Amino acid sequence: MAEKVLIFSAPSGSGKSTIVNHILSLHPEVEFSVSATSRAPRGSEVHGVEYYFLSEDEFREKIARDEFVEYEEVYAGSFYGTLKEEVKRIWAKDHVIIFDVDVKGGVNLKKYFGDKALSVFIQAPSIEELRRRLEKRGTDSPEAIDRRVAKAEEEMTYAPLFDRVLVNDDLETAFKEAEEMVDQFLSEPEKRVRCCRKKKTAE
Repeated sequence: MAEKVLIFSAPSGSGKSTIVNHILSLHPEVEFSVSATSRAPRGSEVHGVEYYFLSEDEFREKIARDEFVEYEEVYAGSFYGTLKEEVKRIWAKDHVIIFDVDVKGGVNLKKYFGDKALSVFIQAPSIEELRRRLEKRGTDSPEAIDRRVAKAEEEMTYAPLFDRVLVNDDLETAFKEAEEMVDQFLSEPEKRVRCCRKKKTAE
């Protein structure tokens, strides 16, 4: 199979991970790319499954050694990024990579992979609904939810930078739309990408 990449990005609480897991359940040739982060695990998260959990110092050392395709300092001292070794690992198995990343990470992954990638922006139908979903999830403090909602308002301005926008109002409808997007992209012949260069997102 051609080297292809699926990128799903969204503000927190938009249902991104649920949709990514649905796509994974339908496509055995698609493999989840585990991102690295300097934040602590939440709930039952496991190192190497949901994320590669690194200390802030470890993350900065990997930045210095140019080991990331892209990375971002989302909040002060809180980093997320895609390791080059993770991309190599998945493509070595002739699998399609699927990314579940934050919005700025998604934009920069699309810049890096070009036509090899389909980038999809998922959004909740409203900011009010996004807040309700975050509260229902029960993994963040009220202060953290306020911060995530404020960040989501800014992140929604990035939607036009993605190939496709998917509004997750009804989950079953969103599943069907995501399936159609992915099926169409995977059935397309490989396109040549003239250049792919590293882009960091921390400013």
